[in-house]
Amino acid sequence: MSGMPIRFLVALWVFLTSLSAVAGPADDDLRVAAMLHKGGDTGRAVAIWKDWAAKGNIDAAYNLAVIHQYADGVPLDYAAALHWYRQAADQGDKVAQMQIGLMYQIGLGVAADEAEAHRWFTMHRKHHLHHEHEPQMLAWRQQALALIEERDRREQVAASRTSSAMVVAELRRRAGMDTGRPTETAALDAATTIR
Repeated sequence: MSGMPIRFLVALWVFLTSLSAVAGPADDDLRVAAMLHKGGDTGRAVAIWKDWAAKGNIDAAYNLAVIHQYADGVPLDYAAALHWYRQAADQGDKVAQMQIGLMYQIGLGVAADEAEAHRWFTMHRKHHLHHEHEPQMLAWRQQALALIEERDRREQVAASRTSSAMVVAELRRRAGMDTGRPTETAALDAATTIR
């Protein structure tokens, strides 16, 4: 620590303090809002959530959407639910994107629109499609295919050996060369010894 400049330590302390100041109040306020809502004071909870949603907090927007969609302490309002889900979804919240897709799929507060539902369901996937063509991803896919083909080949060989052994055992039984053991047991024994 003695080798570290004092200016760096002060800057680090200021940075960490500012991070806790930014995350702290939102988390604390959202926790208070949840307790207020649970205690039946939804009006005050909504005020806190709206304040944080206006500041871009995804969790606050999502909470507002849920209570409006399910009339949990507020009147049922699908348009408001969709508005708040969109605010969260536009910031990348995958659960909100799925909820909007469901609303469009079943026509909840909006006209049912299968194409729009599909767009919302696959929105986060399309964002990552460029990864499919990266060399490492292609190498992993080829490796996976090779492993699957090898497994299938081994399973086919094992099934073929078992089938062949059962045929040989049946032919021996018919020829009177039966060893006295049941056909299936002899076939399985033969299948494990044939290489």
